Amino acid sequence: MNSSGVDALQREAQRTRVKPALVYAFAAACLVWVFHDVHPRRLLAAMSIANWWLVALAIIVDILTYVLQGVRWKLLLAPVGRLSSMRATQGIYAGLFTNELVPLRFGELVRAFLVSRWLSSRFTSVLPSMVIERFLDALWLVVAFGVAAIFVPIPKELTEAADLLVGVVLLASLLFLWIIFRKQGEVNCNRRRFSSRLLKGIALFASQLSRRFSDIVASHRFSLAALLSAGMLACQALALWFMMLACHLGLPLGAGIIVLLVVRLGTAIPNAPANVGSFQFFCVLALGLFGIEKTSAAGFSVVYFLALTVPLWILGLLAINSTGIRLSTILEGAALRRNSGHT
Repeated sequence: MNSSGVDALQREAQRTRVKPALVYAFAAACLVWVFHDVHPRRLLAAMSIANWWLVALAIIVDILTYVLQGVRWKLLLAPVGRLSSMRATQGIYAGLFTNELVPLRFGELVRAFLVSRWLSSRFTSVLPSMVIERFLDALWLVVAFGVAAIFVPIPKELTEAADLLVGVVLLASLLFLWIIFRKQGEVNCNRRRFSSRLLKGIALFASQLSRRFSDIVASHRFSLAALLSAGMLACQALALWFMMLACHLGLPLGAGIIVLLVVRLGTAIPNAPANVGSFQFFCVLALGLFGIEKTSAAGFSVVYFLALTVPLWILGLLAINSTGIRLSTILEGAALRRNSGHT
């Protein structure tokens, strides 16, 4: 191997080390901010649960979220192949479990890798359905924020962030529609013009996204997927609110939706495994906007995190085991698909 090839490998290895280091540093900084001025005894008192039945209900509703996501993904994958809702949900839980162990949201690639194997299809043919998932999620987050704002006074600190979110979703929607409704011949023509492998890959993905989305819109699947997306967000909001009631925080459902929105946005960027650090930080930050004292908010963030994460660990581990493939093999396969972009 020549010197330029060695230098390229060294740069890639350095980037591979730097990204996780930054992620863990950010998570540590978040945890320091959350707990640095909180007395341990008061924190333990704030972590008490008054109603375990509400906790159980929150867990059930949260699990229902991922079942609905599995049904939604099955619908969006229909142009690629037939997949049962159970299989789709299994793939989602396998990805979620991976996210609990590996930083930078690598579980998204894992679930795409598993489903592409089950459908005997190209890895890249699964990705458009996941892009549509994120688009629907962002759209309903904006709608939920607007509805909650009608019933709950929005803190001034969130106004600019809400405006930015609306702007981003609007631009994403326009870009999405432009990609979808471009003529297929025009897309293929543009693909031939690109000399860069990266640009050709982007053009190919845009072409696949256009075809897949057109197939979905042409049927009833997109409307059902949109309704399921709304149901998923409602389940997440209810799960959070039930946990609030169980811990006697005394906030209305509308405030719970706003808190969920802040946590969702704060943890949207790929970060540490299980969103440790950022989850607690944005949960405490959001609760503080509604007058919840920091120690109580920090205690709730820990209880909320554990109540919804431990069941995810259990179900995710079962999902991985039932694939019949070792987790290390799945991770290696997903990494290869990410780097090569083909089956």
